[in-house]
Amino acid sequence: MSIVERKINEIIQTLRLAKKTSRDDYTQHLRLVLLGLAAVGGIAFVIKLASEYVTLGLTGRFG
Repeated sequence: MSIVERKINEIIQTLRLAKKTSRDDYTQHLRLVLLGLAAVGGIAFVIKLASEYVTLGLTGRFG
């Protein structure tokens, strides 16, 4: 048996052992991911807002 055939068989065995995620688990993970994205986006927005405020304060003009 060649290396390629052996790897294909290993992949097939792994796929047979894998189970499908339940809907409840999927929605919980989705909520956590969206919460993380919102948190990172909020932090980035606050940093950008603060940097714009500091830049505006230093230059004393708009633009």
